[in-house]
This record gives sequence, C-alpha cells and structure tokens, in this order.
Amino acid sequence: LRFHPSVTLSSLKFLGFEQTFKNSLTTLPMGGGKGGSDFNARGKSDGEIMRFCQSFMSELFRHIGPNTDVPAGDIGVGGREIGYLFGMYKKLTNEFTGVLTGKGRNWGGSLIRPEATGFGAVYFAQEMLKNIGKDFKGKIVTISGFGNVAWGSAIKINELGGKVVTLSGPDGYIYDKHEVKGEKIDYMLEMRASNNDRVEDYAKKYGVPFYPNKRPWEVKCDIALPCAIQNELDGNDAKTLIKNGCKLIAEISNMGCTPDAVKIATEK
Repeated sequence: LRFHPSVTLSSLKFLGFEQTFKNSLTTLPMGGGKGGSDFNARGKSDGEIMRFCQSFMSELFRHIGPNTDVPAGDIGVGGREIGYLFGMYKKLTNEFTGVLTGKGRNWGGSLIRPEATGFGAVYFAQEMLKNIGKDFKGKIVTISGFGNVAWGSAIKINELGGKVVTLSGPDGYIYDKHEVKGEKIDYMLEMRASNNDRVEDYAKKYGVPFYPNKRPWEVKCDIALPCAIQNELDGNDAKTLIKNGCKLIAEISNMGCTPDAVKIATEK
C-alpha cells in the first residue's frame, strides 16, 4: 500500500505487476496486488491520518484476507498507518488474522520486520560485492530517501563497515561527510514521523550541506543504493556515478532505475 501524491492508477498497475513476480520468485504466498492513494500526509495530524486509514480500509477489507492478498507498507505507509488499517480491519470483520504485514509486535507483528526490507537489500548487495571480490568495509555509500527502507539499509551498512554519506527527500539531498550513523540514524525515524516529508531538517540539526531539488547521485561514492521511489536514477545519473568511480548500483526501491540507467550500468 502506498500513500503519496505521485500515486496514479498507472503506477499501481506497474507495482502490482512487479509484485506478482517478486512474490513468485521468493515463494511467498501473499498475492500480487498493489493499492494506495494520492493522499498526502504532509502537515496532517495523527488523527487525520488515522481517519483516512480507517476510511480507506472500509473499502479495502472486501478485497484482502490471509488467503487472498496480504498488503504490506510502502511509501507513506509505515507501522503507524498499518496499525490504523489493521484496527479498522478487525472492527469490520471481527477477526484477528494475519492480513497485514508490518504490524506492531503488540498486535501480531514480527520481530525485526521494520528493518527487514533494508537489511535484505543490503545482504543482496553484499553478495553482489562478493562476486567481484569486495565488501562494504570502508566503502562510501550514497543512499536516497530517509524512510523505512533507507533507515534499515543505513543500519546494516554501518554494521558491515560501510559509510553512508547521503539521504534525500522530495526537497533535495544532504551530504554528511562525517557519516549517517548512531543517533543520526535514529533521527531518520523522527523525520519520518513528523509528516513534514523533508530532509532539510537533518541538515539544520547536524550542520551539514543541503542541496535543494537535487538527487544524491552526483556525490562521489563506491556504492549507490536508490531507496526512495521508481525512476529516481536515470541514464545521466548512471553516467555520473560511473564517471565518479562508483562500482555498484543496487536497486532497492521498486524499479528505482530507469531503463536507460539499467542499460548503461550493465554495459559497464
């Protein structure tokens, strides 16, 4: 489920098409649907977000179930939103079933579920690095986004000895030469929960450069991890990364690279 102003019927069709293959390849019997809304949580109160989630579920509940389709969170849908959605599902169906992933542990969620997407993606990137005789240790890593996936990725990259130096949002990106680590990673959760949807707050808090309306792929790095949204890394970005010495691009967001970017990166 995705709640973001960029959501269209076309984007949901593409994401559903991709989800079918993802779940088939991983053998997860969770369905292949994709849903969402162009609801913008920016500036909304928790109460407003809760009421929207409840209204959304009042229609969605007819089309999901533990043996039909099990939605998970995407952009704009984190543990808070999943909790609101699940509460309404229980009320409407009078059932306590495993119908949404990403729930809090107090109401049926799984340990380490919030970190799972970012951790899994970094483990995959680690295997890619092993294939060329390298690892994360000492490598400069550029990340886009600052949500759940970027947060989990940053945690695991730090554990593996990598150095995360960028985060991004709709407003631009930050560059932190002293690395995104420790309490700075925790602050990513605060930014996500604020509903402001801007990464400039990080720059103000930690006194690092902020580059408005730009993407982080112009920063010199060893590894680039698009973690935000589809088509966020295009052909020109791929050329810039390669020119600056980037050795690996691991696509973590749903089709984060454009076809041109994929072609250029694979040819190199």
